[in-house]
Amino acid sequence: MHRVKSQGAHAQARNRETSVTLIQDTPADMHRPQLATPVPGIAHCVDPAGALLGEGTLWSPREKALYWVDILGRRLHRFDPATGERKSWSFGEEISALAERAHAPGLIVTLRRGFALFDPATGGEPHYLHQPELALPGNRFNDGKCDAQGSFWAGTMDFDCVAPTGGLYRYDPDGRCTCHDQGFAVTNGPTWSADGRCLYFNDTVNGRIHAYDFDSAAGTLSNKRLWLAFAAGDGVPDGMTTDAAGRLWIAHWGGACVSCHDPVTAQELCRVPLPTSHVTNCAFGGPDLRTLFISTARTGLTPEQLAEQPLAGGLFAVAMDSPGMPAGLFGG
Repeated sequence: MHRVKSQGAHAQARNRETSVTLIQDTPADMHRPQLATPVPGIAHCVDPAGALLGEGTLWSPREKALYWVDILGRRLHRFDPATGERKSWSFGEEISALAERAHAPGLIVTLRRGFALFDPATGGEPHYLHQPELALPGNRFNDGKCDAQGSFWAGTMDFDCVAPTGGLYRYDPDGRCTCHDQGFAVTNGPTWSADGRCLYFNDTVNGRIHAYDFDSAAGTLSNKRLWLAFAAGDGVPDGMTTDAAGRLWIAHWGGACVSCHDPVTAQELCRVPLPTSHVTNCAFGGPDLRTLFISTARTGLTPEQLAEQPLAGGLFAVAMDSPGMPAGLFGG
């Protein structure tokens, strides 16, 4: 996200009003074992890259490295936590999300206008696969992930974060592209429940997270409902991920934290505070998937805020007491 009125670097410390849960327990849910409260470590900066708009965090098991992007800086970054090595690739347009390919080297990525293939090993020009919104030149792609079946889900948004022209798309390995929802100014997510039966997706500007029933066999969504609404002063929901226990971890743009939630009730279980306001995305990584990597942004901060937040735009890492889930691979 960008060009949204910023909050202070420690907004959640000044205003502890938590997000408002809008889903009620069903009778069956009331007998469900309560999820344990995770115990995160302290966030530390592992790559002070100064990204304008850090996003797209992705752990690569085969490379044992963390990929992430600077959307507005038009760069792809790679961080190796074992050696501390950092690499970067520049693009001619915005790059926003990515996933590894299951049966070929390289990545599927979203560029400004659509889905493309890119191989960091060769560093050649990305190859566009599909551009679904050529009739909407004011839009760009934003966040995205692969489902367990190998399809890539990604959202679009108005570049100025105002017009509700964004949609949620599914791009399949056979080249089919389907729009599943529309009417968003800024989209983020998605992520899935641990059992794969629910997809969560963010209407960022309005501070809302929606849940959908997800039919994994058909690749379709139904029963859209409001799962969580952020409270005033708590930022707005940006990127998110799911851990192995099924808990959701949500980055707060303007809220200086990542919060952890029960997947059914949306109850907040804990927070990871960050030393900068605009927290944009998160992904579990490391050899045991017990490190939460978190991206942040500099855009939208005043010169005074940037002076107070020297690590804005950096990549952070937090040790966790329980693992995350491996990222889905693109089937093409």
